Amino acid sequence: MQGKIALEEHFAIPDTLMDSAGFVPDSYWPELKGRLLDIQERRLAEMDRHGIEMMILSLNAPAVQAIPDTGKADEIARRANDYLAEQVAKRPSRFQAFAALPMQDPELAIRELERCVTMLGFRGALVNGFSQTGAHKSLLYYDLPQYRPFWARLEQLDVPFYLHPRNPLPEDCRIYDGHPWLMGPTWAFGQETAVHALRLIGSGLFDAHPKLKIVLGHMGEGLPYSMWRIDHRNGWVKAPPKHKAQRKIRDYFNENFYLTTSGNFRTQTLIDAILEIGADRILFSVDWPFENVDHASDWFNSASLSENDRLKIGRSNAASLFKLDMPARAAGQLSQAAE
Repeated sequence: MQGKIALEEHFAIPDTLMDSAGFVPDSYWPELKGRLLDIQERRLAEMDRHGIEMMILSLNAPAVQAIPDTGKADEIARRANDYLAEQVAKRPSRFQAFAALPMQDPELAIRELERCVTMLGFRGALVNGFSQTGAHKSLLYYDLPQYRPFWARLEQLDVPFYLHPRNPLPEDCRIYDGHPWLMGPTWAFGQETAVHALRLIGSGLFDAHPKLKIVLGHMGEGLPYSMWRIDHRNGWVKAPPKHKAQRKIRDYFNENFYLTTSGNFRTQTLIDAILEIGADRILFSVDWPFENVDHASDWFNSASLSENDRLKIGRSNAASLFKLDMPARAAGQLSQAAE
């Protein structure tokens, strides 16, 4: 399929580069480092080879979220966003941007979000899970009351918020002791992010701000396949739910969340997600440079989907959600795989 839009695609600046060093063996680090620091050359060539018209770019993880000094977190976020704005300006028809935000301080996060959206033209924000602040062990999840003004402003700006994974801190990893292979993309990323998303829903956030749009990667971090059980555990017991949300968790998941295919290239999983949340709320992504563009694109081009759904997931859903000024295309025009 030609004309795809991908939106979980990362880069790094020198200040955040080493945050990604542990995710591949040492012998692969030179390759990953080169991929992270490049935007205009290797990345663009990969896009051209595999039918990706546009990438929405975001900073690597955990980056800003792992900087306990609030002032430093704000500085690095602004530096990364300014650099990204410069890169997007070189080829705005090929690249757009998500803001990195210093969520350690909601007021600073609002200020940087406003700057990026209203002045730099960014399409939303991507935040790498919980933030650390002050003492190393002080963790901030965004269902906490102090973040309500941030969510209110995000809703007013009408841009999506991509909740991206990070690993739990070492002191919170006892369940993984002796099994380091479970960390990162294998399992811990998804579990950490799924719990964070459920915290947002259960807090009543979407009752207060029903127009919020949250994006989850990796086909929903396992949540689509747990929705029924989350809402119906011990169904014979007639008791009110213990969360603050006014409706079933599934209702908010289907109305306020979007999912991407980043790093999860399996047709059975995609079909399950479509059955749960609908093809209108799923978007193609790669997770470059941690996953290969060809792996994502070759799979998606040949996945057992209707051409109408392939068009939605590959292009038109993203164009609509992020208000991208891109020409509409018919499914027939896009059905051919990139050469």
